[in-house]
Amino acid sequence: MASEIHMPGPVCLIENTKGQLMVNPEALKILSAIAQPVVVVAIVGLYRTGKSYLMNKLAGQQKGFSLGSTVQSHTKGIWMWCVPHPKKREHALVLLDTEGLGDVEKGDNQNDSWIFALAILLSSTFVYNSMGTINQQAMDQLHYVTELTDQIRAKSSPEENEVEDSAEFVSFFPDFVWTLRDFSLDLETDGKTISADQYLEHSLQLKHGTSQKVKNFNLPRLCIRKFFPKKKCFIFDRPTHRKRLAQLETLHEDDLERDFVLQVAIFCSYIFSNSKIKTLSGGIKVNGPRLENLVLTYVSAINSGDLPCMENAVVALAQIENSAAVQKAIAHYDQQMGQKVQLPTETLQELLDLHRASEKEAIEIFIRSSFKDVDHLFQKELAAQLEKRRDDFCKQNVKASSDRCSALLQDIFSPLEEEVKKGIYSIPGGYRLFMQKIQDLKKKYLQEPRKGIQAEETLQMYLNSKESVTDAILQTDQTLTEKEKEIEVERVKAESAQAAAKMLEEMQKKNEQLMEQKEKSYQEHVRQLTEKMETDRAQLLAEQERTLALKLEEQARLLREGFQNESQRLQNEVQTLKRNISRPRKRCTIS
Repeated sequence: MASEIHMPGPVCLIENTKGQLMVNPEALKILSAIAQPVVVVAIVGLYRTGKSYLMNKLAGQQKGFSLGSTVQSHTKGIWMWCVPHPKKREHALVLLDTEGLGDVEKGDNQNDSWIFALAILLSSTFVYNSMGTINQQAMDQLHYVTELTDQIRAKSSPEENEVEDSAEFVSFFPDFVWTLRDFSLDLETDGKTISADQYLEHSLQLKHGTSQKVKNFNLPRLCIRKFFPKKKCFIFDRPTHRKRLAQLETLHEDDLERDFVLQVAIFCSYIFSNSKIKTLSGGIKVNGPRLENLVLTYVSAINSGDLPCMENAVVALAQIENSAAVQKAIAHYDQQMGQKVQLPTETLQELLDLHRASEKEAIEIFIRSSFKDVDHLFQKELAAQLEKRRDDFCKQNVKASSDRCSALLQDIFSPLEEEVKKGIYSIPGGYRLFMQKIQDLKKKYLQEPRKGIQAEETLQMYLNSKESVTDAILQTDQTLTEKEKEIEVERVKAESAQAAAKMLEEMQKKNEQLMEQKEKSYQEHVRQLTEKMETDRAQLLAEQERTLALKLEEQARLLREGFQNESQRLQNEVQTLKRNISRPRKRCTIS
């Protein structure tokens, strides 16, 4: 439960040590214990712009993330604070505070770029914090957004003629929130009062022209407009007198400007109500362990010199989770069969019915827990393991039945064997007495319950093993003529042949039942997989439709503003997206 998260303060999640990004095991351990979906809010911006204060407020605390009081950047790397979500039950709020960008002492622009890219990749809401107004200087400071196409890949190997990587960013990028600190202007344009969102919209308008200066002006604005699906802006007055800013985390709200306190409350309320669960392509909701694996995957890629790739991250995550899903499904099957099955079963069908019910539940668990099972490799592994377990149960059932029947036969027929040894039946008329005794004991044996599927076969094998004894008693019985003895021998042979034919028929029936069960198992896998694929396809289409709508909206806006070339570039992306949406669905098969 999210309410069980007890994290008194933030811990470092990722830090830069001698040019290598290092992940803190303590932070990973915390994430691994969070089973709930996570809402991830990351904040970036220049150092000493008050990022940490906002994050502390989101955590519901006065202190926590280091605010610092000098011109040095205090937060190094990325720090994490996990708290119960204040408005969404059974959700965790993961706050990521990044080190200040552009620290002159650090002088490591590559590190800043990776911190910026990681904040985007890990968050569901991305907060960019800056001072003053949105002017060209503020845009220039946001140059990291223009480098994202060089820092992040959507696909490991984009197909030819497919939407370029950057065009796919909108499908998995977080919502964008720009927070403007110490904002002192009136929100007006052309003499009319506007909202902070309208101010952001106005600030993202492009300029006409082909000069390098115009291109530099337009590039960050185009990137923000193209990449981020949802944009929001908040303005904040200066919280208090400049001399008291160093004591901000110790000041009571009554000591702060009333407008600032209200603005912070509105910002927090918006984040709590509107920030979504971190979700990967295909509608995969991220929890603590999944976020842990994403962190490890992205940092590993960066340290090895590769670009963090969304598709690779999802594939790596799927490998881990699908393997766990197979084990979870098998464990459930074992538990159910262990509780329900009492060997030996009276019939093979009884065992197969129990198997089928447990197998169905196991497949459901796998389907529910798995995702991105490329070529259904993990489902095939599950099918193979379930089939092996079924066959093992069948073998155990045969052995249990054979052992039970052998013990019964020994118990029931041992007195008869003792009588044979004493020669009780080696007398005139002894054969008929012997055969009558066998019939009585057979009847007693057949009346015993829970002998299982080997009852007839074990009995027949036992009787066959006593043929020499039976024949000896027959031949020494002086009350029978030679002709009667020959007839009796033929009768016994015929009875034995009939029993053998019956056993063969039973064996064929069992094989047919097993083949029928195998087909039912396959059909159950296909049925559940088909339902899963339909759901996944609907999810994918919904994502593509949302992306398409955003592209069309931006294209229309560019046309209205008179940017024909940019609009045409978007038109190419729109056409490719439409082709992807109209692609025929794949036929379901796991063979």
